[in-house]
Formats: sequence, structure tokens, C-alpha cells
Amino acid sequence: MSRLGYFLSCEQFGPAELVDQARRAEDAGFDALWISDHFHPWNDAEGHSPFVWGVIGALSQATSLPIATAVTCPTVRIHPAIIAQAAATASVQLDGKFVLGVGSGEALNEHILGDPWPSVGVRLRMLEEAVGVIRLLQEGREISHHGEFYEVQDARLYTLPENPTPIYVSAFGPQAAEVAGRIGDGLVTAMADTELIQAFRDAGGAGKPIQAGTKVAWGPDADAALDLAHRLWANEQLPGQLGQTLPRPQDFEAAMSLVDRETVGDAVAHGDDPEAHAQQIQQFLDAGIDEVYVHQIGPDMEGFFDAWSRDIRPLLTGI
Repeated sequence: MSRLGYFLSCEQFGPAELVDQARRAEDAGFDALWISDHFHPWNDAEGHSPFVWGVIGALSQATSLPIATAVTCPTVRIHPAIIAQAAATASVQLDGKFVLGVGSGEALNEHILGDPWPSVGVRLRMLEEAVGVIRLLQEGREISHHGEFYEVQDARLYTLPENPTPIYVSAFGPQAAEVAGRIGDGLVTAMADTELIQAFRDAGGAGKPIQAGTKVAWGPDADAALDLAHRLWANEQLPGQLGQTLPRPQDFEAAMSLVDRETVGDAVAHGDDPEAHAQQIQQFLDAGIDEVYVHQIGPDMEGFFDAWSRDIRPLLTGI
């Protein structure tokens, strides 16, 4: 049986709005929360980018739902030792109901300190070493680590959860799926891709949880909802590796001109037809994904959460 969660977008909403959405999600019957971790939004129109660890602290006082980051990059902008401390504290605040989702990141967020942006293979090696550092520190003993990419000297975490924080690894291609299956406690993705899921399982991920996120634009006016989805989130339909390599929100805004409105409409349920929304979510459930997280793009949160609990969730099977 799968569970359904709500996706809190730090790129689109400020801290108070995110906390309010989390409360609404719990009231509407969602089972868990995802939250994105960015320094920049994808484009200026999205308009926000609060520090995720501060928001998680506030969420821990506002909701009892489990929370996962989707996803944190622990390799360039922030040293993995600091992420280990942040994740341990979040786990304590959330009584153990926290998952650290990690990935190899995007230049959009990781270039800001002037570090070079490595190739995919190097970034995945960095990620693997970073996950190892986080796990060592969460054992609660003093460690020193002298690796290919990271140095840690005489470090120990003192505020720790009862059990180490689970670490799920993001994958959007076969190379990352192999790493995720081998080192992760679960998989994070944004695609109902059965080949990717099988690659993860074949690499050691059999029996491990799989999380996926998807975006919808609920609203009474389908055309207006699609216009908003296209203006704010056309970046999700960019081809190739543009999503990982473009450095600035302005660059994403320029590249989004490559994505037409119809392409976004095919990918994002828009309007208030519950069957369209249920169909988009059901494809993830049918692909064998254990946890599906839904991000509402539109501004009518009250309408979305009411429609979710009353009209959309009852149409889903396998939950």
C-alpha cells in the first residue's frame, strides 16, 4: 500500500505560507510532507527560497507529519558534516520522523561560492563520499575523515535521534539509480519511470522505499491554471541536462521559452476535474512507487485541499 504526501515548494512560497500549507495538508488527510532545498528559485517568477532547515524547525512545531527533504545537496554549497548536524537535529525535532533526501544537485544552487561544477560522474562520487561522512557522524562518536573530496577532523555530533536518519538518494538516470540502490535507504525521483525503478532495485534497492513528487495546478479556471503552471514551472520540461547546468534563475527563465504551453499541459493536471488529477497521481502508484507527494502550484489552497480530500483521493487505488 502506498501513502500520499504533500510537497512544500520552497521555491514558490515563503516560510509562513509553507507552515500554513503543512497544517492544511495534515487536516486534509495527507500522510507526510516533502520539502525542497534550494538557494535560488528556478526563476524569478517563483519568487522565494527560504533556508530549509529553519522552515523544518517551524514545521516540527506545527504538524505531526513525517518530513523528507526533496532533495538536499550535501556536496558543494554545504559540507556534509554540517548537513549531518542539520539532519540529526531535524530528526530529534520530528521524533524520528525525518528522512534526509539527497542528490547530486544543480549548478543553480551550488555555484554560488565560486566552486567549479563537476561532471555527473564526479558529482556522484562526491555524493557517495558525502553520504558516508553523514552516516559516520550520526553514529555519535568522534570521527576524522580524510577522503577524496572532504576532510573532517575530530568531529562529533552530540544532539542525535534515537536511530540514525534514513538517507534516500535522488536519481533521474541509470547512473544515479545504481548509486541510489547501492548506498541509499530509499529512492527519490520525480518520474513514474519503471525502468529507472528497476535499475534502482537491481542495484541493491529491492525492498527499499521509493518516493516521487509531482505537480498539479488545481483551480476553477483550467486555462488560468495552465498559464500559471507554464509561467512558473516550465523549467521541469527542459531537455537534456539544462536543469543541472544552468547557473542563474534568469538563465532558466530564458531557457523556458523552449517549452510551449501544451507541453506543460500534458505533464501537469490543471483545472478542477478530479479525474484528471487522480489520473496523474495514479500513474505513480501504478509504477510501484511507495510514496507520492503532490505540489499544488495554484494560489487557491483552500479549494485544492477541500477538493483533494472530498473528490480526488477517493478516486485513487492502491493506497
